[in-house]
Amino acid sequence: MKVALVYPPACDPTAPYLSVPTLTAQLRLRGIEVLPIDANVEAFDSILTAGKLNELRDRIEERLRDLGKREQLNHVDQLNYVALVRALPAANEIPKLIEDAKATLRDASRFADPQSYDRATAIIDHAMTVVSAAYSPLKLDFTTYRTPFSMLTIEEVEKDASVERNPFFDWVETVLGPRLRAAEVNVVGLSVCFPGQLQPAYSFALQLKRMLPGVHLTVGGPGVTQMMIRLQGHALAKALGPFDSAILYEGEGPLVALIEALEGGHSLRNLANVVLRDKLMGARFTAGHGMQDLRELVAPDFDGLPLDRYLSPSLVLPYDPTRGCYWGKCTFCHYGLAEVGTAAYRERPVDTVVDHLEQLRKKHGTSTFYFSQDSVAPKTLLKLADRLVEREVDLQWATDLKPEKYLTQERAERLRRSGAVACALGVESGSQRVLDLIDKGAPVPVVGDVIDRLAKAGIAAEAMCFTDFPTETKSEAIETLEFLDEKREKLGLFIVGEFGLTHGALVAQNPENFGVEELWQLEGDEFGLGLFFRPSTPAKSDEDREAVDDRLAEVSDGFLLRRYPWAGAVSTAHTILTYAARGPGAFRDLSSSRVGVELPTIDLELPFDFSRAELAEEREGEVWHEIVNNQRQVSRGLYHELVSDLPAIPKRPARYRIGEEVVRLRLAARRPDTSANRATRSRRASQT
Repeated sequence: MKVALVYPPACDPTAPYLSVPTLTAQLRLRGIEVLPIDANVEAFDSILTAGKLNELRDRIEERLRDLGKREQLNHVDQLNYVALVRALPAANEIPKLIEDAKATLRDASRFADPQSYDRATAIIDHAMTVVSAAYSPLKLDFTTYRTPFSMLTIEEVEKDASVERNPFFDWVETVLGPRLRAAEVNVVGLSVCFPGQLQPAYSFALQLKRMLPGVHLTVGGPGVTQMMIRLQGHALAKALGPFDSAILYEGEGPLVALIEALEGGHSLRNLANVVLRDKLMGARFTAGHGMQDLRELVAPDFDGLPLDRYLSPSLVLPYDPTRGCYWGKCTFCHYGLAEVGTAAYRERPVDTVVDHLEQLRKKHGTSTFYFSQDSVAPKTLLKLADRLVEREVDLQWATDLKPEKYLTQERAERLRRSGAVACALGVESGSQRVLDLIDKGAPVPVVGDVIDRLAKAGIAAEAMCFTDFPTETKSEAIETLEFLDEKREKLGLFIVGEFGLTHGALVAQNPENFGVEELWQLEGDEFGLGLFFRPSTPAKSDEDREAVDDRLAEVSDGFLLRRYPWAGAVSTAHTILTYAARGPGAFRDLSSSRVGVELPTIDLELPFDFSRAELAEEREGEVWHEIVNNQRQVSRGLYHELVSDLPAIPKRPARYRIGEEVVRLRLAARRPDTSANRATRSRRASQT
């Protein structure tokens, strides 16, 4: 048997992810031939080219011309119109800049120049705006692939997979499919780790099923596992969609068993943790042990991946010394390959870890690693650090860490001597009451002490926080921001997200314990990916949220914070490389280095009043609030019923200046050319 393992978009294109290399290593250990494909970096690298972006510019302009032929725009048309118009400056300028931007990120000296780096990442972000607009209403970045009806039903999945809606369609048709056909693979497995990869994975599978009808298509990973473990029977069969099977929980053992059964012509029916169609039930799987013994695993195998195509000047490799979370009590958390909470904690032997790291360092010529794990026990991390020093393994590394009083100053120094450059800490909240609800186990003063000790040791302490945990008040949200402000000189970076409820979190399992009065899913959401709740206490008012946002903006001032996956986002390859080069205070020192990219403005006659069209965005939010909170059901039919009475806008041509904003040009009426009138026109022109 020959197996292709494919990692689909949308994800970080700056470094390889761990899933495909880990599975590749285990299959090759069994003598199975593997073709690993990082379709994420390859597909993005192919889209982010001058030629492709020029095609997307033409597509944007063609869609605008089509809208301009109409006498009026309905609500949906207005949303698309706004997205298309806003993208015009980038669509015309970015194709000329994109190749140089990618080259900058792959070149060590240009990467190290703050202004060159900022310009390059801004160009790529603009390019992603162009891709999204060309396929509007798609929202695409390196974490998100979303349309209004994404992943609600298999029918909607199929619509979003079509050539008209799918920016990756051509790449699969002309690159991936032919490569798999030429390689004569028997099995194709797609690894879906994050929610943003779900729709692309299904789109890939739909195309590959048509192009390679005899190939067995399987899918696995946390994104698929957390979705399918809650489905049964015919609902589970629908979720399989174009796939012949799905592998739940950790994949090494079940994937080997599946391939060996296919090769031997044996029944797949009794394979543990493998979802299959069933004539009677629709689909089923036999639950088995879902956790791998890490002592049996060899080092991840990156051979065959396009290691020269990642958008980084040097290679940052992921490695998992442990799996699961040694604490495993945080009530907000549902992470990875587990039905509830996190998987049970397991470790590789420390000497094995060091052996693997040495092998990978020598083989791939890199000394930079990210320890990709849920949360490692501090004692184990100290043992690993000491062994790296004893064996004189020259590394620079970063990882996630739960703040514990165990991490004394002396122990922080030992981490630094072993090559630690950053530790991302699960701070969560600066309010002790909220931390107690989360069951974090470390009081706020302990968290502050750990940040201080890491900073003193020369390790960047990154704080991961969020607001809006059920019953959190405005003042408690502000406490989190005050804590960050107090520690600003000791922090490398921070992130403040918003709480989102997931099915496997203890909050969802026991909502009454957390002030949650009601939980619901939307009728019509066949995959059950959305989960909503109403707290027993009133939610923050708009004024409260504005106050929190204002305080967050104040705290952020003085840091260079960027969106994932760029330098300035927590736990990214670029951030690790920046710490290694500039030290733990890099993103405070660089806070004033933003330059971005200046896009030229365009003066253009538009067929419809742009400011009126923009109002559709606010109405869209109101429509979805009605769907989620009042109707509590979702379908394309209901949506169109709700928007059918929203105001259309008539054709009203006018000239606009399109840049960072879209501004209508109000020209003076023609008058006799007296000196007074010339002066009047001059003043009006300057105001415009």
